[in-house]
Amino acid sequence: MKDQIKYKPNILDYVTTLLMIICFPLNPFVLLKIIEPKGNDILTIFGIIFWTLGMVFVIYPFIYFKSKGGVAKGKSYVHTNKIVTTGLYSILRHVQYTGGILSIFIATPLLYPHWTLIVLGIAGIVFMYISIKKEDKLLIEKFGDEYKEYIAKVPAVNFIAGIYRKIKGQKTK
Repeated sequence: MKDQIKYKPNILDYVTTLLMIICFPLNPFVLLKIIEPKGNDILTIFGIIFWTLGMVFVIYPFIYFKSKGGVAKGKSYVHTNKIVTTGLYSILRHVQYTGGILSIFIATPLLYPHWTLIVLGIAGIVFMYISIKKEDKLLIEKFGDEYKEYIAKVPAVNFIAGIYRKIKGQKTK
């Protein structure tokens, strides 16, 4: 294992964060009545489901990494010393990113159907995907071939494929 890799934020990280703030379910555009979406009961139900599932994924690493990631006492959950491949991490490599995508960029347009939020949600998903690729490179630097093997076994954010692979025991890219 290599020493902790230093993460260097770039403009894409700041844009992604801004999109997360703009697209959050307590949406500033909606609250300030800049946009007035037309509600739909079915979409709202799906929005609540995606938001709830996403928030479980967002919170999960805070707890799970502390117990399974070899995090030193008093350190943040992001200071893992080993690759965690159990629990949700046996289904998804990027549980927290997936949670952000679900709870922010998918749930918000469902809760507030408006073309602006749909466009911003799509942009947010694209930027999150780019961030995931950057994160994978950093983790390959940190953990080497062990992380490359993990990439080959577990999808980044597609939890349906992850569940299928886990059930079938398949090893594919």
